[in-house]
Amino acid sequence: MTNYRPITDIWILARPKLKDGKKYYGAYPAGFLQRARDLLGCGIHDPVLHVCGGMARHYPYAGFGPNDRTLDLDPKTEPDYCQDVTEPWPVTCMSVSLRGVIADPPYSDEEAAHYAPGKAKYPRPSQILARAAECLKPGCRVGILHYLWVKPVPGLRPVAVICVLVGCNNRARLFSVFEREAS
Repeated sequence: MTNYRPITDIWILARPKLKDGKKYYGAYPAGFLQRARDLLGCGIHDPVLHVCGGMARHYPYAGFGPNDRTLDLDPKTEPDYCQDVTEPWPVTCMSVSLRGVIADPPYSDEEAAHYAPGKAKYPRPSQILARAAECLKPGCRVGILHYLWVKPVPGLRPVAVICVLVGCNNRARLFSVFEREAS
């Protein structure tokens, strides 16, 4: 990683909203998804996998593409792939030549308790990044929204870290972005 200089920025976004007035703890902040896609280098028609993002298709703002898919363990979110994100991701998902992955897992054991799978199924960021590294082609990117500035795993190089805020008295989150390196 010679001459590594990450992109850094602060995004101040609005509180989360979903279509039809749906409520969901942990929804993407307003304006996040389109900015995240841009940082991943993904156009709206490029296939993106939303990991721990079963509600992403209910996002009312630009950013969820027609070729996007969701992978989540909560069947109530009606994900395309209902499974534990720490298990190998579906072959069908990998065969569509994913251009990017956006992960928004629970940020801690305590946060995981707010979701149907519970804290027993809390996925560690390194587990999600390792699975993303398995299915992305070189040059493709994965971004993970978390309280941590997530450490890269082998095969991924850091590209950006963005502070995401949604107003006073809310915790800051970091969107860490990594690029799949050539083998």
